Amino acid sequence: MPAQQSALKVWQLRQYEDYDPDVELGTRNMQMALRRLRKFARTAVDLELDLNDTIRSTANNGGFLQIKEVPERRNAVKVLLLLDVGGSMDEYIERCAQLFSAARSEFKYLEYYYFHNFIYESLWTTNSRRQEQRVNTLDLLRKYGSDYKIIIVSDASMAREEITQKGGSVEHFNAEPGEVWLDRLQQHFRKLVWLNPVNPIKWQDSYSITMIQRLMQAQMHHLSVTGIEQGMKALIR
Repeated sequence: MPAQQSALKVWQLRQYEDYDPDVELGTRNMQMALRRLRKFARTAVDLELDLNDTIRSTANNGGFLQIKEVPERRNAVKVLLLLDVGGSMDEYIERCAQLFSAARSEFKYLEYYYFHNFIYESLWTTNSRRQEQRVNTLDLLRKYGSDYKIIIVSDASMAREEITQKGGSVEHFNAEPGEVWLDRLQQHFRKLVWLNPVNPIKWQDSYSITMIQRLMQAQMHHLSVTGIEQGMKALIR
């Protein structure tokens, strides 16, 4: 079965369920790549062995074991994951599900929302994109501090009007162009990257991809292990 048909079958079987955080198959390498984005802090209540202090204290205690523990270190990085769903993204559903699972495993502070094609005045809290389950994008900017790292996942494949014009959205009338909303995200959050599942060889053939690359100041990376590593390095600088 061709890869596209297989991915579409998976999408249909999911029946618009949210990405499953327990999917593990194929996520290990993505987890390792995401670990480039780390900032440890001792904020957990659980304790872990402090090996160096234990050795030092045991030596000072005449060789009698003196266990020393410290609060466990956890990744303190805060991540906001914005996921494009539906349409041309159906082809990449398996890879996006793996990324979602890896991110859920790797980041303690992870929030996620959904959109279709481009980000406008509202996002969805579930990938079924039900009208009653929207969140205002301005509310999102008020809720999350500028210290959040933003990861946008999308194939960036759309009509140019969806980026540059009001009323350009294929699903509703957007009062402001998509590029205005992307700029607001960039002005509020210090670090943003765009992960694109499309083969980079094809990027130059797409007007919308090259335009979004420019709007993202070249912070578009391939949704692959290497691309994720590059994106995480950019976010941690």
